[in-house]
Amino acid sequence: MIFLEKLESRQKKSKTLLCVGLDPDLKRIPDIIRNGKSPILMFNKAIIDATHEFVCAFKPQAAYYGAVGAEHELAETVSYIHSVYPDIPVILDAKRGDIGPTATKYAEESFLRYNVDAVTVNPYLGYDSIQPFVEYKDKGVIILCKTSNKSSGDFQDLMISGKPLFEHVAEKALSEWNQNKNILFVVGATYPSQMKYLRQLAKNTVFLVPGIGAQGGSVSEICDNGLRPDGLGLILSSSRAIIHASQESDFAEKARIVAKLTRDEMLAHCSF
Repeated sequence: MIFLEKLESRQKKSKTLLCVGLDPDLKRIPDIIRNGKSPILMFNKAIIDATHEFVCAFKPQAAYYGAVGAEHELAETVSYIHSVYPDIPVILDAKRGDIGPTATKYAEESFLRYNVDAVTVNPYLGYDSIQPFVEYKDKGVIILCKTSNKSSGDFQDLMISGKPLFEHVAEKALSEWNQNKNILFVVGATYPSQMKYLRQLAKNTVFLVPGIGAQGGSVSEICDNGLRPDGLGLILSSSRAIIHASQESDFAEKARIVAKLTRDEMLAHCSF
């Protein structure tokens, strides 16, 4: 199934815009898990099982696996989601961006090795760094547009020909790169006014929205400024606030509670 169709189907079926980020920090995983075999995989499975009914997607962050040599546990995490919860899409947060031949290998890594449904990419090198991803027509390609970090404005807000750089990125992506209609944007929750501006520019595009939870983005402001008229168009991502809600043996139960509260807060500001 095409990623965007799979995502929208899941959002409507489960009445949720919540994406849980699977960014496991070994230092914050309970001892009972950390001291066992394949601790990241076991932790992820527990989080996935506890939160799945409240999510429209799961989003593992590649660095949390590569830093500790746990790429195999990343692959097994994705495989577990696909086999047990096949209607929930998986987004690999990798922010890949490189010249054409290397980008081709990164695309193969994301879509063939890890078999994810979508991946985040960095457009800084231009179209030849994006093209290998876009050519996978059934996959989602999520372009960094206006990110949630404090220093994003160092470059993204620079005015060029009367428009901020992030607007040039959005326009270029929509007008020239999106021939397969599989491009999405990363738009941070911490910049609601820029989100409103981008929604006016990209009326039908889906935004992956990091920055709620630990980074303090407001769910109400996100929904007010980013929802499409159909009540969709957003994937609201929370990672640490949910998966590390507790570092004790009740970690999965606490993650479920926070995920439900976060989903319920979203429901208060949007309708399906």
